Amino acid sequence: MHTAQQLMKVFVTRRIPQEGMKILLQAGTCKVSLWDSDEPVPRAELLKGVAGAHGLLCLLSDRIDAEVLNAAGPNLKVISTMSVGFDHLSLDEVKKRGVRVGYTPDVLTDATAELTVALLLATARRLPEGVEEVKSGGWSTWKPLWLCGYGLSGSTVGVIGLGRIGMAIATRLKPFGVKRLLYSGRVAKPQASEVDGEYVPLDTLLAESDFVVVSCALTPQTQGLCDKAFFTKMKNTGVFINTSRGAVVNQEDLYQALSGGQIAAAGLDVTTPEPLPTDHPLLTLKNCVVLPHIGSATYSTRGVMAELSAHNLLGGLQGSDMPSELTL
Repeated sequence: MHTAQQLMKVFVTRRIPQEGMKILLQAGTCKVSLWDSDEPVPRAELLKGVAGAHGLLCLLSDRIDAEVLNAAGPNLKVISTMSVGFDHLSLDEVKKRGVRVGYTPDVLTDATAELTVALLLATARRLPEGVEEVKSGGWSTWKPLWLCGYGLSGSTVGVIGLGRIGMAIATRLKPFGVKRLLYSGRVAKPQASEVDGEYVPLDTLLAESDFVVVSCALTPQTQGLCDKAFFTKMKNTGVFINTSRGAVVNQEDLYQALSGGQIAAAGLDVTTPEPLPTDHPLLTLKNCVVLPHIGSATYSTRGVMAELSAHNLLGGLQGSDMPSELTL
Protein backbone atom coordinates (compact mmCIF):
# COMPACT_ATOMS: atom_id res chain seq x y z
CA MET A 1 0.00 0.00 0.00
CA HIS A 2 1.30 3.47 -0.88
CA THR A 3 1.55 5.96 1.93
CA ALA A 4 0.34 9.48 1.22
CA GLN A 5 3.95 10.69 0.96
CA GLN A 6 4.68 8.40 -1.97
CA LEU A 7 1.60 9.38 -3.95
CA MET A 8 2.40 11.68 -6.84
CA LYS A 9 0.41 14.87 -7.06
CA VAL A 10 -1.64 15.36 -10.21
CA PHE A 11 -3.60 18.48 -11.12
CA VAL A 12 -6.49 18.15 -13.59
CA THR A 13 -7.59 21.54 -14.93
CA ARG A 14 -11.22 20.67 -15.64
CA ARG A 15 -13.96 18.10 -15.21
CA ILE A 16 -13.15 15.55 -17.90
CA PRO A 17 -15.24 12.58 -19.05
CA GLN A 18 -15.59 9.89 -16.35
CA GLU A 19 -13.64 7.35 -18.41
CA GLY A 20 -10.46 9.38 -17.84
CA MET A 21 -11.00 10.17 -14.17
CA LYS A 22 -11.67 6.50 -13.40
CA ILE A 23 -8.27 5.48 -14.79
CA LEU A 24 -6.46 8.11 -12.69
CA LEU A 25 -8.33 7.30 -9.48
CA GLN A 26 -7.91 3.54 -9.86
CA ALA A 27 -4.17 3.74 -10.62
CA GLY A 28 -3.41 4.01 -6.90
CA THR A 29 -0.20 5.94 -7.60
CA CYS A 30 -1.43 9.50 -7.66
CA LYS A 31 -3.31 11.98 -5.57
CA VAL A 32 -5.63 13.80 -7.94
CA SER A 33 -6.75 17.35 -7.39
CA LEU A 34 -9.33 18.63 -9.84
CA TRP A 35 -10.63 22.03 -10.84
CA ASP A 36 -14.18 20.71 -10.51
CA SER A 37 -15.98 22.80 -13.11
CA ASP A 38 -17.05 22.80 -16.75
CA GLU A 39 -15.57 26.30 -17.01
CA PRO A 40 -11.84 26.92 -17.56
CA VAL A 41 -9.66 27.24 -14.47
CA PRO A 42 -8.85 30.90 -13.65
CA ARG A 43 -5.16 31.72 -14.04
CA ALA A 44 -4.61 32.27 -10.31
CA GLU A 45 -6.21 28.90 -9.49
CA LEU A 46 -4.11 27.19 -12.15
CA LEU A 47 -0.90 28.57 -10.65
CA LYS A 48 -2.04 27.47 -7.19
CA GLY A 49 -3.23 24.06 -8.40
CA VAL A 50 0.01 23.07 -10.18
CA ALA A 51 2.27 23.95 -7.22
CA GLY A 52 4.40 20.91 -6.48
CA ALA A 53 2.55 18.76 -9.01
CA HIS A 54 4.26 15.76 -10.65
CA GLY A 55 1.71 15.65 -13.43
CA LEU A 56 -0.67 18.08 -15.15
CA LEU A 57 -3.69 17.10 -17.24
CA CYS A 58 -4.85 20.14 -19.20
CA LEU A 59 -7.04 21.34 -22.05
CA LEU A 60 -6.62 23.67 -25.01
CA SER A 61 -7.96 26.57 -22.98
CA ASP A 62 -5.06 26.42 -20.50
CA ARG A 63 -2.01 28.47 -21.48
CA ILE A 64 0.96 26.50 -20.16
CA ASP A 65 3.94 28.84 -20.20
CA ALA A 66 7.07 29.56 -18.13
CA GLU A 67 4.97 31.09 -15.34
CA VAL A 68 2.91 27.90 -14.93
CA LEU A 69 5.96 25.65 -15.21
CA ASN A 70 7.78 27.69 -12.56
CA ALA A 71 4.72 27.55 -10.31
CA ALA A 72 4.69 23.76 -10.72
CA GLY A 73 8.34 23.51 -9.73
CA PRO A 74 10.97 20.80 -10.24
CA ASN A 75 8.66 17.83 -9.47
CA LEU A 76 6.79 18.21 -12.76
CA LYS A 77 7.48 15.21 -15.00
CA VAL A 78 4.60 15.23 -17.47
CA ILE A 79 1.95 17.38 -19.12
CA SER A 80 -0.91 15.52 -20.73
CA THR A 81 -3.19 17.62 -22.92
CA MET A 82 -6.63 16.37 -23.95
CA SER A 83 -6.21 17.67 -27.50
CA VAL A 84 -4.43 17.00 -30.75
CA GLY A 85 -3.19 20.60 -30.94
CA PHE A 86 -0.43 21.82 -28.64
CA ASP A 87 -0.15 25.50 -29.58
CA HIS A 88 -1.27 26.35 -26.01
CA LEU A 89 1.95 24.85 -24.62
CA SER A 90 5.24 26.79 -24.65
CA LEU A 91 7.21 23.83 -25.97
CA ASP A 92 10.69 25.36 -25.67
CA GLU A 93 10.03 26.08 -21.98
CA VAL A 94 8.66 22.56 -21.48
CA LYS A 95 11.65 21.01 -23.25
CA LYS A 96 14.12 23.13 -21.27
CA ARG A 97 12.78 21.58 -18.07
CA GLY A 98 12.82 18.02 -19.41
CA VAL A 99 9.06 17.62 -19.00
CA ARG A 100 7.36 15.02 -21.24
CA VAL A 101 4.20 15.82 -23.17
CA GLY A 102 1.28 13.56 -24.07
CA TYR A 103 -1.45 14.49 -26.55
CA THR A 104 -4.40 12.82 -28.31
CA PRO A 105 -3.93 12.56 -32.07
CA ASP A 106 -5.61 9.78 -34.12
CA VAL A 107 -8.50 9.24 -31.70
CA LEU A 108 -10.28 12.42 -32.78
CA THR A 109 -9.43 12.27 -36.49
CA ASP A 110 -12.69 10.68 -37.64
CA ALA A 111 -14.97 12.87 -35.53
CA THR A 112 -13.19 16.04 -36.68
CA ALA A 113 -13.24 14.98 -40.34
CA GLU A 114 -16.98 14.21 -40.13
CA LEU A 115 -17.68 17.58 -38.55
CA THR A 116 -15.61 19.29 -41.26
CA VAL A 117 -17.68 17.63 -43.99
CA ALA A 118 -20.89 18.56 -42.15
CA LEU A 119 -19.74 22.19 -41.84
CA LEU A 120 -18.69 22.32 -45.49
CA LEU A 121 -22.08 21.02 -46.66
CA ALA A 122 -24.02 23.23 -44.23
CA THR A 123 -22.10 26.30 -45.43
CA ALA A 124 -22.14 25.52 -49.15
CA ARG A 125 -25.82 24.54 -49.18
CA ARG A 126 -26.88 27.31 -46.76
CA LEU A 127 -28.54 25.02 -44.22
CA PRO A 128 -28.56 27.46 -41.26
CA GLU A 129 -30.14 30.12 -43.50
CA GLY A 130 -32.75 27.62 -44.64
CA VAL A 131 -33.64 26.66 -41.08
CA GLU A 132 -34.03 30.35 -40.20
CA GLU A 133 -36.33 30.98 -43.18
CA VAL A 134 -38.61 28.12 -42.15
CA LYS A 135 -38.82 29.45 -38.58
CA SER A 136 -39.29 33.10 -39.53
CA GLY A 137 -41.96 32.52 -42.20
CA GLY A 138 -39.63 33.43 -45.04
CA TRP A 139 -40.53 30.19 -46.86
CA SER A 140 -43.31 31.15 -49.26
CA THR A 141 -43.21 29.02 -52.37
CA TRP A 142 -40.69 27.10 -54.42
CA LYS A 143 -38.42 29.57 -56.22
CA PRO A 144 -35.82 28.51 -58.80
CA LEU A 145 -32.87 30.43 -57.32
CA TRP A 146 -33.88 30.82 -53.68
CA LEU A 147 -31.24 29.57 -51.21
CA CYS A 148 -29.10 28.16 -54.01
CA GLY A 149 -25.60 27.21 -53.00
CA TYR A 150 -22.67 25.22 -54.33
CA GLY A 151 -22.32 21.45 -54.75
CA LEU A 152 -19.35 19.11 -54.41
CA SER A 153 -20.06 17.06 -57.51
CA GLY A 154 -17.54 17.92 -60.24
CA SER A 155 -15.80 20.43 -57.98
CA THR A 156 -12.19 21.09 -57.08
CA VAL A 157 -11.36 20.89 -53.39
CA GLY A 158 -8.16 22.33 -51.92
CA VAL A 159 -6.88 21.08 -48.56
CA ILE A 160 -4.29 23.15 -46.74
CA GLY A 161 -2.43 20.73 -44.49
CA LEU A 162 -2.84 17.12 -45.59
CA GLY A 163 -2.00 15.54 -42.23
CA ARG A 164 -4.08 12.91 -40.42
CA ILE A 165 -7.21 15.03 -40.32
CA GLY A 166 -6.68 16.54 -43.77
CA MET A 167 -6.41 13.04 -45.24
CA ALA A 168 -9.53 11.90 -43.39
CA ILE A 169 -11.45 14.90 -44.76
CA ALA A 170 -10.22 14.25 -48.31
CA THR A 171 -11.16 10.57 -48.07
CA ARG A 172 -14.70 11.50 -47.07
CA LEU A 173 -15.15 14.23 -49.68
CA LYS A 174 -13.98 12.17 -52.67
CA PRO A 175 -17.14 9.98 -52.86
CA PHE A 176 -19.24 13.14 -53.33
CA GLY A 177 -17.87 13.27 -56.87
CA VAL A 178 -15.05 15.73 -56.32
CA LYS A 179 -13.16 15.99 -59.61
CA ARG A 180 -9.80 17.26 -58.38
CA LEU A 181 -8.23 17.25 -54.96
CA LEU A 182 -5.42 19.74 -54.51
CA TYR A 183 -3.32 20.15 -51.41
CA SER A 184 -0.51 22.38 -50.22
CA GLY A 185 1.82 22.33 -47.26
CA ARG A 186 5.51 22.19 -46.44
CA VAL A 187 6.13 18.88 -48.20
CA ALA A 188 4.39 16.52 -50.60
CA LYS A 189 2.74 13.59 -48.81
CA PRO A 190 3.11 10.02 -50.12
CA GLN A 191 -0.35 9.08 -48.78
CA ALA A 192 -1.92 11.74 -51.04
CA SER A 193 -2.03 9.17 -53.85
CA GLU A 194 -4.84 7.38 -51.97
CA VAL A 195 -7.12 10.34 -52.72
CA ASP A 196 -5.48 11.32 -56.04
CA GLY A 197 -4.20 14.44 -54.31
CA GLU A 198 -2.18 16.89 -56.41
CA TYR A 199 0.55 18.77 -54.55
CA VAL A 200 0.42 22.41 -55.69
CA PRO A 201 1.68 25.81 -54.54
CA LEU A 202 -0.77 27.63 -52.27
CA ASP A 203 -1.53 30.28 -54.92
CA THR A 204 -2.56 27.58 -57.41
CA LEU A 205 -4.74 25.89 -54.80
CA LEU A 206 -6.53 29.15 -54.00
CA ALA A 207 -7.07 30.12 -57.64
CA GLU A 208 -8.44 26.73 -58.72
CA SER A 209 -10.39 25.43 -55.71
CA ASP A 210 -14.16 25.72 -55.31
CA PHE A 211 -13.76 24.71 -51.67
CA VAL A 212 -10.72 25.64 -49.56
CA VAL A 213 -10.41 23.57 -46.39
CA VAL A 214 -7.85 24.52 -43.74
CA SER A 215 -6.64 21.64 -41.55
CA CYS A 216 -3.06 22.58 -40.73
CA ALA A 217 -1.49 23.01 -37.30
CA LEU A 218 -1.08 26.49 -35.84
CA THR A 219 2.60 27.41 -36.11
CA PRO A 220 4.44 30.73 -36.53
CA GLN A 221 4.33 29.97 -40.29
CA THR A 222 0.56 29.45 -40.44
CA GLN A 223 -0.46 32.20 -37.99
CA GLY A 224 -2.56 34.73 -39.94
CA LEU A 225 -2.01 32.75 -43.16
CA CYS A 226 -5.57 33.38 -44.37
CA ASP A 227 -5.46 37.13 -44.85
CA LYS A 228 -6.56 39.71 -47.42
CA ALA A 229 -4.03 38.53 -50.01
CA PHE A 230 -5.15 34.92 -49.45
CA PHE A 231 -8.87 35.63 -49.93
CA THR A 232 -8.16 37.86 -52.94
CA LYS A 233 -6.65 34.82 -54.72
CA MET A 234 -9.78 32.69 -54.16
CA LYS A 235 -12.68 32.42 -56.63
CA ASN A 236 -15.59 34.68 -55.77
CA THR A 237 -17.73 31.53 -55.78
CA GLY A 238 -15.24 29.91 -53.39
CA VAL A 239 -16.26 28.47 -50.03
CA PHE A 240 -13.74 28.69 -47.17
CA ILE A 241 -13.77 26.18 -44.29
CA ASN A 242 -11.54 26.26 -41.20
CA THR A 243 -11.56 23.52 -38.55
CA SER A 244 -7.91 23.88 -37.51
CA ARG A 245 -7.20 26.88 -35.26
CA GLY A 246 -8.76 30.32 -35.22
CA ALA A 247 -5.46 32.19 -35.32
CA VAL A 248 -4.69 30.79 -38.80
CA VAL A 249 -7.29 33.29 -40.08
CA ASN A 250 -7.23 37.08 -40.02
CA GLN A 251 -10.90 37.51 -39.10
CA GLU A 252 -11.10 41.19 -40.12
CA ASP A 253 -9.86 40.26 -43.60
CA LEU A 254 -12.30 37.35 -43.73
CA TYR A 255 -15.17 39.69 -42.81
CA GLN A 256 -14.18 42.06 -45.64
CA ALA A 257 -13.89 39.18 -48.13
CA LEU A 258 -17.33 37.84 -47.17
CA SER A 259 -19.16 41.17 -47.00
CA GLY A 260 -17.55 42.48 -50.19
CA GLY A 261 -18.36 39.38 -52.27
CA GLN A 262 -14.68 38.45 -52.68
CA ILE A 263 -15.59 34.89 -51.62
CA ALA A 264 -19.02 33.23 -51.44
CA ALA A 265 -19.17 31.81 -47.93
CA ALA A 266 -17.17 30.62 -44.92
CA GLY A 267 -17.66 27.95 -42.28
CA LEU A 268 -15.60 28.10 -39.08
CA ASP A 269 -15.40 25.68 -36.17
CA VAL A 270 -12.57 27.69 -34.62
CA THR A 271 -12.22 31.40 -33.95
CA THR A 272 -10.03 33.82 -32.08
CA PRO A 273 -10.86 34.38 -29.32
CA GLU A 274 -12.95 31.42 -28.27
CA PRO A 275 -15.76 31.96 -27.50
CA LEU A 276 -16.26 34.58 -30.21
CA PRO A 277 -17.97 37.68 -28.72
CA THR A 278 -21.66 37.70 -29.67
CA ASP A 279 -21.28 41.18 -31.19
CA HIS A 280 -18.49 40.08 -33.55
CA PRO A 281 -19.01 41.39 -37.13
CA LEU A 282 -18.70 37.87 -38.61
CA LEU A 283 -21.89 36.90 -36.77
CA THR A 284 -23.87 39.55 -38.66
CA LEU A 285 -23.22 37.80 -41.99
CA LYS A 286 -25.64 35.30 -43.51
CA ASN A 287 -22.83 33.68 -45.52
CA CYS A 288 -20.74 32.82 -42.47
CA VAL A 289 -21.47 29.73 -40.39
CA VAL A 290 -19.70 29.68 -37.02
CA LEU A 291 -19.66 26.63 -34.75
CA PRO A 292 -18.39 26.54 -31.14
CA HIS A 293 -15.26 24.38 -31.69
CA ILE A 294 -17.10 21.03 -31.66
CA GLY A 295 -14.82 19.16 -34.10
CA SER A 296 -14.18 16.22 -31.78
CA ALA A 297 -17.52 16.41 -29.95
CA THR A 298 -18.97 12.93 -30.11
CA TYR A 299 -19.59 11.12 -26.83
CA SER A 300 -17.30 8.22 -27.77
CA THR A 301 -14.47 10.41 -29.06
CA ARG A 302 -14.41 12.63 -25.98
CA GLY A 303 -14.44 9.53 -23.76
CA VAL A 304 -11.50 8.00 -25.62
CA MET A 305 -9.62 11.33 -25.53
CA ALA A 306 -10.02 11.38 -21.75
CA GLU A 307 -8.80 7.77 -21.45
CA LEU A 308 -5.78 8.43 -23.64
CA SER A 309 -4.95 11.60 -21.67
CA ALA A 310 -5.07 9.59 -18.44
CA HIS A 311 -2.85 6.81 -19.81
CA ASN A 312 -0.37 9.39 -21.18
CA LEU A 313 -0.24 11.02 -17.75
CA LEU A 314 0.36 7.76 -15.90
CA GLY A 315 3.08 6.71 -18.36
CA GLY A 316 4.84 10.03 -17.80
CA LEU A 317 4.56 9.77 -14.01
CA GLN A 318 5.98 6.24 -13.99
CA GLY A 319 8.73 7.07 -16.45
CA SER A 320 7.43 4.40 -18.81
CA ASP A 321 6.08 4.53 -22.37
CA MET A 322 3.23 6.90 -23.10
CA PRO A 323 0.66 5.66 -25.65
CA SER A 324 0.89 9.02 -27.47
CA GLU A 325 3.93 11.12 -26.67
CA LEU A 326 4.83 14.33 -28.44
CA THR A 327 8.45 14.29 -29.63
CA LEU A 328 10.06 17.48 -28.39
